Amino acid sequence: MIEYELLKIIWWVLVGVLLIGFALTDGFDMGSMAIMPFVGKNDDERRAAINTIAPHWDGNQVWFITAGGALFAAWPMVYATAFSGMYWALLLVLFALFLRPVGFDYRSKLENKKWRTSWDWGLAVGGAVPALVFGVAFGNMFLGVPFTLDETVRSTYTGSFFALLNPFAIVCGLVSLSMLCAHGGAWLMLRTDGDLHARSAKATQLMGVIFLVCFLGAGAWLYFGSIEGYSLAQPFDTNGVANPFAKEVITNANHGWMNNYSTYPITMIAPVMAILGSLIVIASAAKAKAGLSFLGTSFMVIGAILTAGFALFPFLMPSSINPVASLTMWDAVSSKNTLTVMTVAACIFVPIILCYTTWCYYKMWGVITNKHVQENSHSLY
Repeated sequence: MIEYELLKIIWWVLVGVLLIGFALTDGFDMGSMAIMPFVGKNDDERRAAINTIAPHWDGNQVWFITAGGALFAAWPMVYATAFSGMYWALLLVLFALFLRPVGFDYRSKLENKKWRTSWDWGLAVGGAVPALVFGVAFGNMFLGVPFTLDETVRSTYTGSFFALLNPFAIVCGLVSLSMLCAHGGAWLMLRTDGDLHARSAKATQLMGVIFLVCFLGAGAWLYFGSIEGYSLAQPFDTNGVANPFAKEVITNANHGWMNNYSTYPITMIAPVMAILGSLIVIASAAKAKAGLSFLGTSFMVIGAILTAGFALFPFLMPSSINPVASLTMWDAVSSKNTLTVMTVAACIFVPIILCYTTWCYYKMWGVITNKHVQENSHSLY
């Protein structure tokens, strides 16, 4: 039988893997559509960009749905607090995502320039807004979320939607947006040719520069600024029953959330990976090397998500108004039985998802050209 403590660690890792899987797959879907109106200068080029992700975008959403389901099942208190407190932000993401399926399906139904252009911008919004909001949400985790818990562990959120849009969180949002736009641009480099390929390379390089500047800026803000991270007072029973109040939180001994990087130097691999990835992107996109650019953007995605996860560990949702109510991976989890059953399910279904996703990409790989779009005008998006 697996120890409760180990199960908690396993699910921290698994949720992180699912978030990375979502960002790597659905991330280039959103990023490529966010830059599509800018790199595609005519209808054929824009249709070519859209059809690079046409067979895959809904399958890639599986990672998003699975990550959300895992969050609900593994960390129900985090799910409940985040979805109630950040209701309007998540609703904005949901409405933006609505534009994607209808945009893909309806865009090319009419041969009308205004109709198609409107849907092009709808798809761009559907890609850019979630990418930006996800980054803003992560940024607010570093600052603390204004919620508290009563004696029945019921959360009360005292913030507002516009309070989430603070300067530091917006910088983090730009990190996320530029990262996924670069990833999407590298994807278009892999799957298109001609002028669209060349413009995608320029966009990828630009997004790589913006990511590097914003990522370093956010790190410098944490290190040199006045943001104070939290830490748990020791000893703390990591194998105990989940109870957010059974801990003592120290609020002045983890400046800029940097403690984990000094305590566990190996975690420095995450920010180094993100920075190295952006440098690879900037250099390789300048020479239109698609494969190397995509590798670089993948490093950026993995490195950025791990950087945030390692810095916040073990905190999942720090509270800015009542630090003791902060939710951590040790005390905001489901029961041992629930985590055990979910671990077995994950061992079965995550490999299945990986296998059929890989098979789909293998079978449907190829460059989408303007000629291909023209010859298959009635069967493509």
